[in-house]
Amino acid sequence: MSGGLLVAGTTSDAGKSVVTAGICRWLVRQGVKVAPFKAQNMSLNSFVTKEGAEIGRAQAMQAQACRVEPTALMNPVLLKPGGERSSQVVLLGRPVGEMSARGYHGGRQQRLLGTVLDCLAELRGTYDAVICEGAGSPAEINLRRTDIVNMGIARNAGLPVLVVGDIDRGGVFASFFGTVALLSPEDQALVAGFLVNKFRGDASLLEPGLDMLHGLTGRRTYGVLPFRHGLGIDEEDGLRVSLRGTVRESNVAPPVGEDVLRVAVCAVPLMSNFTDVDALAAEPGVVVRFVDRAEELADADLVVVPGTRGTVRALEWLRERGLADALLRRAAEGRPVLGICGGFQVLGEHIEDEVESRRGHVPALGVLPVRVRFAPDKTLTRPAGQALGERVEGYEIHHGVAEVLGGEPFLDGCRVGQTWGTHWHGSLESDGFRRAFLREVAAASGRRFVPAPDTSFAALREEQLDRLGDLIEEHADTDALWRLIESGAPAALPFVPPGAPGVPG
Repeated sequence: MSGGLLVAGTTSDAGKSVVTAGICRWLVRQGVKVAPFKAQNMSLNSFVTKEGAEIGRAQAMQAQACRVEPTALMNPVLLKPGGERSSQVVLLGRPVGEMSARGYHGGRQQRLLGTVLDCLAELRGTYDAVICEGAGSPAEINLRRTDIVNMGIARNAGLPVLVVGDIDRGGVFASFFGTVALLSPEDQALVAGFLVNKFRGDASLLEPGLDMLHGLTGRRTYGVLPFRHGLGIDEEDGLRVSLRGTVRESNVAPPVGEDVLRVAVCAVPLMSNFTDVDALAAEPGVVVRFVDRAEELADADLVVVPGTRGTVRALEWLRERGLADALLRRAAEGRPVLGICGGFQVLGEHIEDEVESRRGHVPALGVLPVRVRFAPDKTLTRPAGQALGERVEGYEIHHGVAEVLGGEPFLDGCRVGQTWGTHWHGSLESDGFRRAFLREVAAASGRRFVPAPDTSFAALREEQLDRLGDLIEEHADTDALWRLIESGAPAALPFVPPGAPGVPG
């Protein structure tokens, strides 16, 4: 067997990432050697593989669903937005430059097709099955000629396509029909059918609509997945939605101690790897929310300044909104603040940036004795060490090089009073360290909070992935799905007019 499948979606956020992860976990539990693949990802949430390559965090999570180590082959092209009109292009785990959307779609993207296909071929030669994830919608007709992630990859690799639709948004039948009807005959021939996601209620009520959809398109529905809380994996897009007021879904268990801990995360522009706070939200009694106003820091026991793809821009944003002054007051009062990566940099004395913002010398907040110089080469590492008497592992993704001039050492950064700064992402996923850090925060805040003694973030992640696998196993037609992966799209699928002009394969 050398099977494959492309999981496409009617829209962004239809559930492609979680469905891909669920199919991967279902397959690996059947004894299938499986790998994830996303040809091109646009995300500010990324991860560093063991070989020092940067890929999207969603693909790292999907690799975990497959119980394999993530590699650059699984996400050969990563686009990291630097604003609304340009992105850093990361190729095979390494940045190769900044490019505008027009420049990328105007030619560079198509030239990457060969690299993408080579990566997919290598995975298919190594694994029994490769489950590919598309991006956005396959019916982006303005981008079809340069597409290397949806129908472009499906056509070139001969992959059957399963289209996922989020019924919770409404209009799922129109979205399914319209997606197929906007594709060329050659592309339509690979669209095998549909998967309904996030359904609430009695699935039998959908049957008349599904039967009509089959009659209109000649394509079956492979399953109806019910809505389940807490089944997302690491989000891909930090630009798409405003996170103001969003509360990270927390563990439903009550606090072990008498008090809860309130964590406020500054929702800075171009926020990256905000998944760092998921490990905090997993702790019973820890409430995590994203904020953008100074007054929202007043009742916080801990303020986190997260990573960002625009450190200088984030610094200006903090000052414009009065958050910078609030952070300075907190630091002076000995109230806990944690800066991670770009958040660490803004807490330093000054920033020398001729790479990211090209603004040169910029005074920072001056809370920590740190000077930052942006280097052309990006640091991509997986450090490990000790802090607060506990072993810690993390990963680093940054252009800024920190010169630490004082304070107490802390994860290659430093600590002054109750202000902490580090370039390490993912450190809070180390259970012993997270508990020790939260005890420090509780003591400094005067809270009678006690970390749960047995919370395992890794175990919670595994449980989440198993729940995704269960969702596929219990609510999808797995026999039909297996045939699709093994044998490809059914023959003689009907054409749905009007279609779109043909595009060379």
